[in-house]
Amino acid sequence: MTDPSPGSAADSQAEVLLIAIDGPAGSGKSSVSKQVARRLGFGFIDTGAAYRALAWHALDHRADTSDSASVLDVAGDFDYAISLDPDDYWVHVGNTDVTTAIRDPRVTEAVSGVARVPAVRRWMSALTRRLVSESGRPGVVVEGRDITTVVAPDAPVRILLTAHPDIRAARRSAELAGLDARAVADALHRRDAHDSTVVDFLTAAPGVDVVDSSDLDFEQTVDAVLDVVRTVIPLQAGARDER
Repeated sequence: MTDPSPGSAADSQAEVLLIAIDGPAGSGKSSVSKQVARRLGFGFIDTGAAYRALAWHALDHRADTSDSASVLDVAGDFDYAISLDPDDYWVHVGNTDVTTAIRDPRVTEAVSGVARVPAVRRWMSALTRRLVSESGRPGVVVEGRDITTVVAPDAPVRILLTAHPDIRAARRSAELAGLDARAVADALHRRDAHDSTVVDFLTAAPGVDVVDSSDLDFEQTVDAVLDVVRTVIPLQAGARDER
């Protein structure tokens, strides 16, 4: 696993407008970020997909995802690619399309172990910066758990998208129809607890705007995020704001 970074986060942002959105599972950050990207004509990166893809890759190699050495061992041949097009989204590991597979419950259970490995997090951060800088788009909406604080702390727009834990659990249960609601909620809370030992994605860092979607529907949440974008920066040439 080599460093894919062409430079610093600041270098990437010099040419491409980066909108950083963090938040816990079930806050709606993926679907909202994707729609914000559509409205602005920007690219979209779900950084969690990379961790999930590596977890899938590790499981496919029967590696112990709770053991850092095992994770790093299989990461050596992790061939990852992701689409930045919000209307044509896919995730590949080598020649395998894992877009759906990485949402499997067994991957969800394994991803925290993978994400806790410091070398993995450094590599993923560098990968995200490269994807942004090479996107060829006027801007990219990047969502995850440490985008506003680690990956792009100097991004002109930094947002923490959150919601009440019960609301988040209900949303995630609705997304995963057919699974026991209590089991889904328990898994969500376990993942938040595990991941919060690595990065604080529940508290806004200084300078980060908070959007609480607890009492908002999907379109209202998208509008709230776009309101922050408009307040912080004027839309640069090449961007659009479709209402």
